[in-house]
Amino acid sequence: MKVPKTTNRYCPYCKKKTDQKIKVVGTGFSRGVMTRGGGRARAKLRGLGIGIGNLGKWGSKPAQAKHKRKSKTTKKTNIMYTCKECGKSKYQKKGQRAGKVIQE
Repeated sequence: MKVPKTTNRYCPYCKKKTDQKIKVVGTGFSRGVMTRGGGRARAKLRGLGIGIGNLGKWGSKPAQAKHKRKSKTTKKTNIMYTCKECGKSKYQKKGQRAGKVIQE
């Protein structure tokens, strides 16, 4: 996905069309701390990794199991627009999935 470095679009703060800079930023999403697949020690302290039967994430598994579990091939990116007149920024296109984001 090719993204230009600047674009002319409506600024809700200036209330008119202005020239705006485009910046590609990460989504910054992380799993919840208390969830079963959260990746933090808090869920284990709740006792989710003990007992009889399949322990899921905390059970015995082969060394490559973590890489086989991954299903997504690309990461989502957010596009932030910054007005050149007032200097305020605004997220617009949230969570676009693209292999490579190239700014021209």
